[in-house]
Amino acid sequence: MNLERNAANYVPLTPISFLKRSAKVFGNKTAVIHGERQYNYRELMDRCVRLASALAGLGVGRGDTVAVLAPNVPAMLECHYGVPMLGAILNAINIRLDAETIGFILRHGEAKVFMVDREFAGLASRALADLQVKPHVVEIADPIATTSARVGGIEYESMLAGADPAFFCSYPQDEWDSIALNYTSGTTGDPKAVVYHHRGAYLNAMGNALAFGLRSDTVYLWTLPMFHCNGWSYTWAVTLAGGTHVCLRQVDPKQVFDLIARHRVTHMCGAPVVLNLLIHSPDRPARRFPHTVEIATGGASPPTAVIGNMEGMGFRVTHLYGLTETYGPSALCQWQDGWHQLEIDERTAKMARQGVPMPTIESIAVLDRVTDEPVPADGQALGELAIRGNTVMKGYFKNERATAEAFREGWFRSGDLAVVHPDGYAEIKDRAKDIIISGGENISTLEIEEVLYRHPDILEAAVVAKPDEKWGETPCAFVLLKPGAETLRPEDIIAWCRSRLAGFKVPRYIVFEALPKTSTGKVQKHLLRGRAKAL
Repeated sequence: MNLERNAANYVPLTPISFLKRSAKVFGNKTAVIHGERQYNYRELMDRCVRLASALAGLGVGRGDTVAVLAPNVPAMLECHYGVPMLGAILNAINIRLDAETIGFILRHGEAKVFMVDREFAGLASRALADLQVKPHVVEIADPIATTSARVGGIEYESMLAGADPAFFCSYPQDEWDSIALNYTSGTTGDPKAVVYHHRGAYLNAMGNALAFGLRSDTVYLWTLPMFHCNGWSYTWAVTLAGGTHVCLRQVDPKQVFDLIARHRVTHMCGAPVVLNLLIHSPDRPARRFPHTVEIATGGASPPTAVIGNMEGMGFRVTHLYGLTETYGPSALCQWQDGWHQLEIDERTAKMARQGVPMPTIESIAVLDRVTDEPVPADGQALGELAIRGNTVMKGYFKNERATAEAFREGWFRSGDLAVVHPDGYAEIKDRAKDIIISGGENISTLEIEEVLYRHPDILEAAVVAKPDEKWGETPCAFVLLKPGAETLRPEDIIAWCRSRLAGFKVPRYIVFEALPKTSTGKVQKHLLRGRAKAL
């Protein structure tokens, strides 16, 4: 059939349409809560339109980059709509980065406007200092911030007040148009610039809403940074569902518990380090919450002990897997009927797996690193996790070589080593660069770390390879103890591991120290490998 698409049967996919719909359907419903301040979806739409108008007045147009350095405040959420309404590209910058890296991002991303929360004025000023071409600066003055300084530029609320509420907002001419520019938190060298498109943002938000059960009565607490993969696309997914965004400048366990109780929070996300903070907080509630709080976690696989402790407080944990290159979540450990009947250790072990594709990912596969063929689903054969679908990045900005290396034979190569279990669920065993090869045997550092995390006196643990004359490599564990556990000895930890692991997997070296982390909370194993080598 030779039928053509037209304006009646084809509209480019964009998450801007989520806000447009919610403003009509849920116009009077609370869209955003920030401290004592609240406003509804009709007001959120108005503010985003005004933002687009104001940015246009600063010369921003289709394809231009708008950089934002801010925590989880309303202005950051509004940028996820106001910026793409112009066909411009949002570059949400990690607030934990150093000035030199931020300066690199502003220069590399060619930011035309730089929006800065005043708490980070000093950091922003240092980042701007060495730029030959400086962007327009917009200051975000958040009354909840404990510190405030000036960068020099127009103030955000004043800018919105003077903007046109009837401004015509364009939609993307093509759903392949870029919507966001996100820089990876690589452990070495300059970060790579990952480019998202409107189609991927729309679909990943749809997948999140479906997989995480978002509805119009959802109250979503922003414990996940909006600068991290655009909040894993939940900046758009919560609006799609007509839920309420509860903003939070920083993760403070007391505030988290208070906000859950006050607003009856139903959903939140965070890396395992956030779960650990809640578990070990002195402000941890004495009783379970009267309602279930859904919490999705990604990054490193959460140890089974962490999942069990979270359940004890009234949280239900969903394990997600993804990368900056896949808009955040690309796989999830889909709950199956009957799992609730399993013993806690068996159940949490299943829940810690990376699982199956998100609803809007075409497929994931574990491929043999030599033949590129899928490995057998026996839970043993090791291969590289590969991903294919509409929520995989366009590529790396200004880096054709890295883009070509990432995309091979029709797959995005994750660099993560995994197995596939007989039930089809994938489980990450290690990063390709982190696997330990001892006497010809592959040893998963994640498997050893899982055992270490089960120890009642260990707060954090990371395992790396230490060169060994006899075996080639041997496991070395870096451990941070819980307060009051200072009497624990290395031989105690080795004995703990020996009773739970095959002998060749037991760490021969135990080092007590805090773990070095990147700005997004990832353990910097390359630094630990250097320390292990020097032992």
